[in-house]
This record gives sequence, C-alpha cells and structure tokens, in this order.
Amino acid sequence: MSSPRQIYYDLFSKFYDFIIRLHSRDVEGSLRGFIIGKVNLSKGDRALDLCTGTGSVAAKLAVQVGENGLVVGIDFSRGMLEKAKEKAFRLNFKQLHLVQAYADQLPFKDSSFSGVTCSHAFYELKGKERTIAIDEVARVLRTGGRFCLMEHAKPRKRIPRLLFYVRLYFLGSKDARKFLGEEESILGERFINIAGQMSPTGQSKLIYAEKGG
Repeated sequence: MSSPRQIYYDLFSKFYDFIIRLHSRDVEGSLRGFIIGKVNLSKGDRALDLCTGTGSVAAKLAVQVGENGLVVGIDFSRGMLEKAKEKAFRLNFKQLHLVQAYADQLPFKDSSFSGVTCSHAFYELKGKERTIAIDEVARVLRTGGRFCLMEHAKPRKRIPRLLFYVRLYFLGSKDARKFLGEEESILGERFINIAGQMSPTGQSKLIYAEKGG
C-alpha cells in the first residue's frame, strides 16, 4: 500500500519539472550540468541517481557515461518513474535503467558505482532514514568515487523561507532544517574531501565528497 508521501509524489510527478524550473529559476537546466560536472565520470562508468524523480539528472548522467556505461535511477514513486521512463524512451537511452526502491534500502552490491548523485531530495529524508541512506551510498560507491548532493539553498527573504519550512513540515521532514545547515559535518562521518559550492542560479547549493579507502 502506498504511503502518503508516495501518493503525494505520484500526483506531483505530473507537474514536477515545471514547478522545479520555477523554484530554482533554472529554465535552461544548467543545474543538471552543474551537478554532473562534479561527479568526475568517464565513458563506460556506472552511476546511480538517488530520488531520480522524472529522471532529468539521470538523463544527463547517461550522456556522460555513454552507450557503454550504465546509469540507474531509483525513486520510491511509481508516478515519478513513469515520467522518467517516458524521458528515457524519448531520448533512446538504453544505458539508463529505472528501479523503484528506497534510498535507505539500495538493492545493489558493494562498490557498484563510480559516482552517486541526488538532486533536491535528500533533505526530505527523515533522521534515521537519512543516516542509513548515507551509509548505503558509501557502501555502493567505489573507493575514490564521488557523492554529489544538491539541495535548495534556504531562502533569504522571510516569507519565502517560512513557506519553505511549512512545506518541509507537511512532508514529515521536521529535522530537515538542521540537515540543510550541516550537510558537510553529517557527510564527514562517512566521506572525505568534502566541499561545497553555490549554483550559478544562486538558488541551490552543491555538496560533494569522496569515499575514502
């Protein structure tokens, strides 16, 4: 049986791409190129996109790894995956595969991927769920591989910031406010060489880190 969050995103999938473009002010999709540029993937590599949504980042990853590579996009929402499937079919990306799964229960072997991405979704995971998901990312990532995590920057203006936290509350992510300010210290328990950078739009920030030996 679907959870309230799954039902929400199944419905939201019909408008997701449009809403994200408005919120991030990223009409041309530059944020996708921004996160892809930090994963350090080569042709033939394997990449994982967590909480892939409609597959926008996964599609960029597919271009990066080429026909001989492999990209897996996971999401717990069937509605989101259906949209991502349509996108993959339209672009004829045979190297892109979609799996319904949870970020804290990755159905992959240890050290399966050269890079892992997650765009504008990780902050919605709840405390324990998020902690386990970080452990899972470290498990499936190869030594030296990068985890690139992009999130919304907290709005500076009072009213947009209030609306932002109201949305988090109704999604059940009451501790997301803490995570959005402490990503680097939280990732530091499992990763090394952690760095952060604001996006070209100024509406998002990218945290990237490597799996140590």
